Amino acid sequence: MFHTDVITFTIDNLSSLISNCVTVKSLKHAKALHSHLIKTAFFLDVFLANGLIDLYSKCGCVESTHKAFDDLPIKTTRSWNTLLSFYCKKGAFNEAYKLFDKMPQKNLVSYNSFISGLTRHGSYEEAVKFFRMMQKGCGGLVLDEFTLGSIVGSCSCLGNVKWLRQVHGVAVIVGFHSNVILNNALIDAYGKCGEPHASFRIFRSMLEKDVVSWTSMVVTYSRASRIEDACKVFDEMRIKNMVSWTALITGFVKNGRCCEALEVFRGMIEEGVMPSAQTFVSVLDACASEALIGKGKQVHCQIIRGRSSGNLFNVYVCNALIDMYAKCGDMKSAENLFEMMIHVRDVVSWNTLINGFAQNGCGEDSLVVFNRMVEANIEPNHVTFLGLLSACNHAGLVNEGLELLDSMERRYGVKAQSDHYALLIDLLGRKNKLKEAMCLIEKVSYGTKNHIAMWGALLGSCRVHGNLDLARKAAEALFELEPENTGRYVMLSNIYAASGRWGDANNIRNVMKERGLKKEPACSWIELKNSKHEFVAKAKSHPQIDEIYEVNSKLVQHLMDVGYQPCLSYPSLLDEDDDFYFS
Repeated sequence: MFHTDVITFTIDNLSSLISNCVTVKSLKHAKALHSHLIKTAFFLDVFLANGLIDLYSKCGCVESTHKAFDDLPIKTTRSWNTLLSFYCKKGAFNEAYKLFDKMPQKNLVSYNSFISGLTRHGSYEEAVKFFRMMQKGCGGLVLDEFTLGSIVGSCSCLGNVKWLRQVHGVAVIVGFHSNVILNNALIDAYGKCGEPHASFRIFRSMLEKDVVSWTSMVVTYSRASRIEDACKVFDEMRIKNMVSWTALITGFVKNGRCCEALEVFRGMIEEGVMPSAQTFVSVLDACASEALIGKGKQVHCQIIRGRSSGNLFNVYVCNALIDMYAKCGDMKSAENLFEMMIHVRDVVSWNTLINGFAQNGCGEDSLVVFNRMVEANIEPNHVTFLGLLSACNHAGLVNEGLELLDSMERRYGVKAQSDHYALLIDLLGRKNKLKEAMCLIEKVSYGTKNHIAMWGALLGSCRVHGNLDLARKAAEALFELEPENTGRYVMLSNIYAASGRWGDANNIRNVMKERGLKKEPACSWIELKNSKHEFVAKAKSHPQIDEIYEVNSKLVQHLMDVGYQPCLSYPSLLDEDDDFYFS
């Protein structure tokens, strides 16, 4: 890079070399340059010395950064701030606090480094406290748009709209109400706090908007499930970039409108906008949710074709691909992808494969993958055990399920949550071990005891095995916890009907009518030639409904020919136009 024996450097030359080293983050050249500065006494130049401290900090070398700082005979405020910023970016706040206390003179940069560092590392309450201390210590409002931006971010992550409004008020008072960057942060923050109206008021009042402003508004509306409003804002954008398209696609996916997300993605491709890794993750999530394996394979091919233009095969995309194939039932492809990820696997990769096998009824395979995960020294988390217990549930592995629940906290330090207990209760219930399931509910902590999932699992098992006493107990708990869930009423009524308790079954039905509850009609769908066809019970809106009914009648006739007899036990409970079905 340079030869110090034959070239005489000026301060400008050395400053340029320091900048070049910062750009390439070369620790080797940094040390060579440091050595030259000491030999030529240029290290006594404060400007160059500060640049060297900054260079070491950008290279992430703690020891060299601190030594360069300690060796500096005259330390300016910039020297202190450079080291302080280094500690805050690394999250070394104990050292940062000690250094901050020693600083002979603090300025706005010092406070901003601390606040932004705390915010970046998730210490949001500490960031707000530090901001307040900053204002008291300085005897008045000392801040700029960077201070406010960090505090706005902390308030939004805390979901504290009261603090957010106070910070917003401060921004208006000190004259930052027209700052585009701050307004963008406020739009996003109010959206995260569930205040889309406040976000839109700021957006509408902005005299100058950039693409971030528009995209933040799309995200805000999507987050509030106001997807039509998000589309309206998106359509009004004069300039759209990859982030804007991805925001709308992700919004549709998170609102359960996956087919529309895929339509937006198609429009993005037609517009010639190159998708990012995040775009593909959202699109694959849509394919997985709708079990559209044909479309998922097409997206996979697009990722392969586009790998030369960016890091599209990162761990997030690979995990999304594994999840998509698993949810579409193609575990062979999911497993092949996992095996290709030797160098980039994370805990999510292992969890996705474990869950994939569990969802596809391959419980033993899930346990094999878990054993490999432990051997690879990957720490399992609560999601890992949800997948494993689900695998045991589908495979009927009671002993293995009990053993896993026992080892979670004892061996792996993972505290069992209500969802873990619910899976084990369902497993016990499937094996008609209803008393053991009830004992497990009674044994768990008070905070978990009345969880909906646990009682729901018990009620489902009671339906299968016809246990009226436990069914009534579980249903009463569920009626109290979620009084609007019609499925619980239907299930209890089914249990009564199956036992010939017609009066009790009718009573449940009457309770539903009194409370204005109506069972949602059953729905199913199938993918055919890359298109999803949806069928709702009793609906006749499908364009090929006559052909469908004709085929269905033939199938029923074939079933009856081999001895199937339809259940006609509920004539007193069903009306012609009633959606209240018993299975």
